[in-house]
Amino acid sequence: MKRQPGAPATVAPEAGSTLGLRPFSQVFAPFLCGMFAFIDLYCTQPLLPLLSRVFHASEAKVSLTISASTLGVAFSAGMLAIFAERVDRKKTIVGSMAALAICTLLTATATSLPVLAVWRLLQGVVTPGVFIITIAYVTEEWPALLVPRVMSFYVAGTVFGGFMGRMLGGLIAEEYGWRNVFVVLGIAGIVGAVLAQWLLRPARMRPAPARASSRLAPVLANLRNRRLFATFGIGFCMLFTLVATFSYITFHLSAAPFDLSTKQLSYLFAVYLCGLGTTLIAGTVLARVGLRHGMIAAIAACLTGATLTLAPSLLIVAAGLAIEASGVFVAQTCANSFLRDAAPAGSRVSAAGMYICSYYIGGTVGGILPGLFWKYGGWPGCVVMVIVILLVAGSAAIFGWRPRPAEPDPIPL
Repeated sequence: MKRQPGAPATVAPEAGSTLGLRPFSQVFAPFLCGMFAFIDLYCTQPLLPLLSRVFHASEAKVSLTISASTLGVAFSAGMLAIFAERVDRKKTIVGSMAALAICTLLTATATSLPVLAVWRLLQGVVTPGVFIITIAYVTEEWPALLVPRVMSFYVAGTVFGGFMGRMLGGLIAEEYGWRNVFVVLGIAGIVGAVLAQWLLRPARMRPAPARASSRLAPVLANLRNRRLFATFGIGFCMLFTLVATFSYITFHLSAAPFDLSTKQLSYLFAVYLCGLGTTLIAGTVLARVGLRHGMIAAIAACLTGATLTLAPSLLIVAAGLAIEASGVFVAQTCANSFLRDAAPAGSRVSAAGMYICSYYIGGTVGGILPGLFWKYGGWPGCVVMVIVILLVAGSAAIFGWRPRPAEPDPIPL
């Protein structure tokens, strides 16, 4: 946009400046959206050994309570990629948060493992309306150099929400039963929807109606975009890593020589708080060192952390989980921020939807495939599988995120 004669010049905020982040309540709003989107999604992870005993089911079958929700996210994200480019950002976020809270409350009524899996599937279906639109909202409402910082607040919210869901899930289930987990989280979700309605400012972007024939155009263009295609692959690998590790580590640590209880397993997810702090710091660092280098460093951290979980010491295992989780969350910040530059204006919601779709397909596969490796190789077999997936992600970042030679990126690569 050209500056009008006589108007003061607009100075772009620097990467380390807080000028463009004020008022801070506007930055807290994406944090809140991320938190309440993820507080339910993985709440059954510390409950898996308990659910296995309650429903007399195998490790692979109770892991469906994770895979069902991620499958729902993947399906819904695919639909949003096609139809949500023109939706009102704030109304969609708040409405999806309210729907998620209702589904969470109804999950407490499940009487069998298949019914529980169905409710978890429905939770997954409504969740992308929160975080896919939030990702698009952040990339559209802030300048390019501030996007990594604001995105780091959003990702920190998802980290904190994931931690709280897992922690509360284990603590509540140990004392009051697994059904009350969903009652408490459902009530919290309603409070979150009210807070989002109050804090989230209306989007400045006012989308115009689109013809039905043009809905697939951004999707097809995104598939032809080499940089976006690499990002989708990285997303698949990163959630595969997180779900595979934190789902099957619970079986490893609930058996000898660790013998952790459900309550003790929930405390283990406190390592997520390390990821929260790392993510907030990374938001500033990434704007200086570049997203490509940040992604490669994050994947290297994941490889280190996964290897450390093979140690016979619980302290070293916890350190490995903290390092791996931090790496995944920084990688998520890099990928989400990269969408702003790789996807042209007018196709960013579809790009975010496709990224989330591939991300949660990875999570779905990451909840099921490790069961085969666990059956024949135990925890070491699962770790080997995770390392292979991480090497694939690293290759995609190295070769797929090369800088464009024509002009420098708004966020230096």
